[in-house]
Amino acid sequence: MVAIGNLKKLLPHVVRNLIRSNKFSISNTSGMAEGFKQANIVILHKSLAEDFEKFCQFNDGPLPLLYRSKPGEWKCPSISTDSDIRTDCLQYRKYENGICTGVTTSLKEFSEQLKDMVVFYLGCSFTFENALHEVGIPVRNVEQKCNVSMYKTSVRCCGTERFHSNLVVSMRPIHKDKLKAVVQTTHPMKKSHGAPIHIGDPGILGIKDLSNPDYGDAVQFHPEDVPVFWACGVTAVEAVCNCKCPLAFTHSPGCMFITDVKDKDPTDDSSKEIPEVYHICENPVHYTIVSEAAVQKIRYLEDMVGEDPGDRGVKHLCTQDELLKASLAISHAQSVLITTGFPTHFKYDPPEENDGPPGAVAMAAMLKALGKNVVIVTDQRALNLNKTIIKEAVEQGILETAIPVISYHSDSAASAVLFLCEDGNPEKPRFNHLIAIERAGMAADGNYYNARKINIKHLVDPIDELFLAAQTIPGITTTGIGDGGNELGMGKVKETVKKLIKNGDVIACDVEADFTVVAGVSNWGGYAVACALYIINTCEIHDRYLRKAVGFPRLSRKAEWASALPSVTKEEKLLKILQKHRVRSGKTASLEMEVDGLPFYDTHSHMLEKLLAKTLE
Repeated sequence: MVAIGNLKKLLPHVVRNLIRSNKFSISNTSGMAEGFKQANIVILHKSLAEDFEKFCQFNDGPLPLLYRSKPGEWKCPSISTDSDIRTDCLQYRKYENGICTGVTTSLKEFSEQLKDMVVFYLGCSFTFENALHEVGIPVRNVEQKCNVSMYKTSVRCCGTERFHSNLVVSMRPIHKDKLKAVVQTTHPMKKSHGAPIHIGDPGILGIKDLSNPDYGDAVQFHPEDVPVFWACGVTAVEAVCNCKCPLAFTHSPGCMFITDVKDKDPTDDSSKEIPEVYHICENPVHYTIVSEAAVQKIRYLEDMVGEDPGDRGVKHLCTQDELLKASLAISHAQSVLITTGFPTHFKYDPPEENDGPPGAVAMAAMLKALGKNVVIVTDQRALNLNKTIIKEAVEQGILETAIPVISYHSDSAASAVLFLCEDGNPEKPRFNHLIAIERAGMAADGNYYNARKINIKHLVDPIDELFLAAQTIPGITTTGIGDGGNELGMGKVKETVKKLIKNGDVIACDVEADFTVVAGVSNWGGYAVACALYIINTCEIHDRYLRKAVGFPRLSRKAEWASALPSVTKEEKLLKILQKHRVRSGKTASLEMEVDGLPFYDTHSHMLEKLLAKTLE
């Protein structure tokens, strides 16, 4: 019998001949014929062929079609020479009415039935294992001489009339320092499943136990390895089972057909986009992917809103890529809670300033356009005011639909968890992301201060408790947006605030957010988040990762998303609504068309124009 160690350098036709001769004592083809594509196999009656091809087209991540045979065609001349699909896989499975009724090393006994059947050859992730090895990335299943781990997920594929299934994924443990190289190596190899569809906690995919794969073998992790998941061709096996057709055949998982096509086929991907990898959550561990072009655009936005027209020293608080990482985390959230409200004008009624609400509305509009659930939480005393502002924003076309506005009551130590989670269960969070924009933040002494060191605690509800509780609840990430260091979420930069911001030793917020977006005016930070969400969601690389490479790109909604972006006209209308309700400029308490003492026209309007021009270029 031939051992696997001798097979890596053999040409595909030699390996196929050996498989045909049944001379192996191995259980999978991982590592065989390095440098050549391997294929999943599905064999169906010709009456199902059109529908199954549609299923592949609808879900080309797990099911990249390499070749579809004619009925009774046992060769596949465009991807291999001298092949016979009846004998050239290590092992096959036979399905009758959706149930696996046997395994075999040859389909020759079914030659008569095969005359009316069509063979689908689908790309396989074994193909890119050699490419990973070439760039110095250990492939644990090859090292451990076992099959790759494969799992059923809770992700639904896009179904057809006869075929439907959940996505199946393959998983390889990858050292965290190699994630970028893994993504950039596999991204162009679209016919072999391309880039990963998930990096991090398996529970996000509905996988409960990595040590118990549905197909293949459990693979051992090394220290600092992260689970990396690719769409898998075994998805087709699940679809065949669900179809319950009278007779079908597939390869046994891991027992692939080896083609003559090189693994680095230049026709795989013509895109010049380069993917980047970012860590967006630690509990649970979650990474995401976005294009380098999108990253550069968002960095430009971050620099733009970091301008400091009030000369308050906010440049010292800026850290590169906080806007990017915050927006990426928000992009993955299904439900977002936004809070705003800084009652700096304690001598007026209402005491609110007009920095914060416009930025909150701008983010809410984009989040709603992206199909997310959005709720605004504010102080009980300001509840009716904020409900009225949202109502009038809808009436004037600033918002497409209304946003619920609620308050938070702190009755006990458990209040925050009860508010954030269903029945107070931390495993069932109601929100995936919390955003605070120009929201008064608690200082180290438990008080709330405006920029002039005036304690305004009597006007502020303890919404900070939600951000503190979120730090203990898996699956909730947080963002703080501010322009002075005394805003909720700025605890991440509090030491710099204390040293370099006027009155910072007293006013610095002590409550941290996962991401801190610093802007010259907080509204600008909100506008930038809305713009960054547009850039991210119109990025094909990120879109594919969000939808797990099943279904169709959402880019047909690009015009709808563009219409949700903030604009000079929308913000002009919103400032007039705030004027009407006597919400004042933060620095001067003026009811003129200004924010933070800066005129709307030529300052805020110019910033909006610059942000939009970069976003839509």
